[in-house]
Amino acid sequence: MSPLQKPGEKPCKPGEYIERGPRGGQVSKPRQVTIEPGDNPLPPTQEGGRTWERIGPPKP
Repeated sequence: MSPLQKPGEKPCKPGEYIERGPRGGQVSKPRQVTIEPGDNPLPPTQEGGRTWERIGPPKP
């Protein structure tokens, strides 16, 4: 499992990120974003207290 990151933080690595609950659990209708090299910071989540988890490399 990748480390969870808060909105507004600089991403650890480029890739696909999915929105997770405050303790890393799944959320209903999660937002998914692609972070490219040089992008920062991570965008806001749909609700306060949620985090981002990297789920893989950027999709082509």
